[in-house]
Amino acid sequence: MHIIITDNKNELGKRAAEAGAGFIRKAILKNGRAHIIVATGASQFEMLAELVKQEIDWSVVTCFHLDEYIGLPETHPASFRKYLKERFADIVKPKAFHYVNGEGDVQAECQRLHNLIGQYPIDVAFVGIGENAHLAFNDPPADFETEEAYLVVGLDRACRQQQMGEGWFGSLEEVPTQAISMSVNRIMQSAHIICSVPDKRKSQAVARVVKGEVTPLVPASVLQKHASTYLFLDKHSASLLG
Repeated sequence: MHIIITDNKNELGKRAAEAGAGFIRKAILKNGRAHIIVATGASQFEMLAELVKQEIDWSVVTCFHLDEYIGLPETHPASFRKYLKERFADIVKPKAFHYVNGEGDVQAECQRLHNLIGQYPIDVAFVGIGENAHLAFNDPPADFETEEAYLVVGLDRACRQQQMGEGWFGSLEEVPTQAISMSVNRIMQSAHIICSVPDKRKSQAVARVVKGEVTPLVPASVLQKHASTYLFLDKHSASLLG
């Protein structure tokens, strides 16, 4: 794991986007195409704002996304499909963007996505870390062993409180209790991982991820085992690292 500490979240977003864009361009140069995973949430605002400015031939880039709430319509302000279309896909217009649909038959959706992503070696995964140290929506204790690419997962109280605290929902009761999430195992199969984690509220999670043991109780700690993970922090999220 490579740790990059920046002065503020704007610099964090710029440097994370530049690093990820570099890996995308290398994949295109080598293979004529690239395949990426794109994350959502408040931690990705600055990174995505910079990524869409990068000089990349998006017409040869296929995108997947990490997770989506179950039962939440795309028109809801918290919908991750809405988030990604407005902040990324509608701007860069990639070759394809394979969204997670949390409405309808969720087990069939997991199988559809599992079969689909299996056809694409992922060059770059853009991810974040939750306040409870989750990776995607894999809350603790996370399943490190499953070979399924996408899972139906339960969202713990800490995760749901974070979503409410970030302003996506008006009350805790409004936050869904389940989601479809890409599995930890599938994220770890990515060639490169760009992890953006700003803000003081993430500092305890960052310390546990970086300094603690690798354990399903701290899901993102598994990133310690990925040789090409780049963890971008600001001085606030890095404040407990010493």
